Amino acid sequence: MDYILSDRVQKVKPSPTLAVTQKATELRAAGHQIIGFGAGEPDFDTPDHIKKAGQSAIDQGKTRYTPVGGTVELKLAIQRKFKTENNLDYKLDEILVSCGGKHTIYNLIMAIINDGDEVLIPAPYWVSYPDMALLAGGKPVFIDAKIDADFKITAEQLEAHITPKTKLLIFNSPSNPTGACYSKEEMLALCKVLKKHPHVMILSDDIYEHLIYDNLTFHTIASICPELKDRTITMNGVSKAYAMTGWRIGYCGGPTPIIKAMQKIQSQSTSNPCSVSQAAATEALSGPQDFIKTNKALFQKRRDLIVNLINDCEGLNCPKPNGAFYVYPDCSALIGKKTPKGETISSDKDLSEYFLTEYHVALVLGEAFGSSPNIRISYALGEDDIIEGCKRIKEACANLR
Repeated sequence: MDYILSDRVQKVKPSPTLAVTQKATELRAAGHQIIGFGAGEPDFDTPDHIKKAGQSAIDQGKTRYTPVGGTVELKLAIQRKFKTENNLDYKLDEILVSCGGKHTIYNLIMAIINDGDEVLIPAPYWVSYPDMALLAGGKPVFIDAKIDADFKITAEQLEAHITPKTKLLIFNSPSNPTGACYSKEEMLALCKVLKKHPHVMILSDDIYEHLIYDNLTFHTIASICPELKDRTITMNGVSKAYAMTGWRIGYCGGPTPIIKAMQKIQSQSTSNPCSVSQAAATEALSGPQDFIKTNKALFQKRRDLIVNLINDCEGLNCPKPNGAFYVYPDCSALIGKKTPKGETISSDKDLSEYFLTEYHVALVLGEAFGSSPNIRISYALGEDDIIEGCKRIKEACANLR
């Protein structure tokens, strides 16, 4: 039988990060020892006090529907977090809880983007941004951030890409896939441009807020530029800093009309986020925070280790990022070389497949993030695996001719 799929779904590509994870899983099942640099999640377990809050919620029977936009308890915890950590005041009806940060972004795009609206996306970008825009009928417009600019766009670039059709700017700092962090001065320069274009809304994706290194300070747009608060959606979640990727809780603060529209979309798709996860997230935001500093120090140590090891690999150029848990090496010097089997490396896709199939190292091709030839390597894994994985990458690079 021929199944006729919607035009909408045919515009969307499968997640390349999940595809890499799947292929690595298949190779593991076949008995190979795979070093997985592909996944974008901490290797730490969820802290015990957070797990116990989830377990307690089950024991107390908190397993029923909650309000679509989140429990009052969790919204109050989010409200306090925004105030104490970001100096942002949001009323409860200006806060929405969703099934992960991705769901938050999807709700926003579906709520405000019409056919033909342009969505500005700095590249390299997180893989899902463009496809979400396409699903809503929007047009992704990419702003190239080059390696010699530390993968950050300038105010001049932003100005040049804004048109009357621009509806939304997606801004992510620290960044996935590059780990790039904007300084306050760099962000204020972008804000100066945005203030001149009141038809442009802003999504501030702050999911890596607590993973910023070298004594740098995190800043978010609505806080440093209050004039933009009424058209900024500030998004965050518990996945990265609290090692809660599987709990699926994201949240945002923004203008009431936008939040209500997002909640309407959510009410007709998922309804409320998981009740047990909400209880755990309430504890995550309200309980002890000491482990965040400890984990951040560990990530910074891993970052320093992997940058040194990757830069010791022939043909790879790896900048040192200031945040998240990724490095994004340039691999242009390896394009055109041949493998020991005589196969030509014509792209970063070929290179990533070579690393995986021949040396059992899983990472993600830069093409997926809108910037080639690069590879994204996650260092959210133990030091022994980092060392072994980089040893294999070094050998793989040395064997190209």
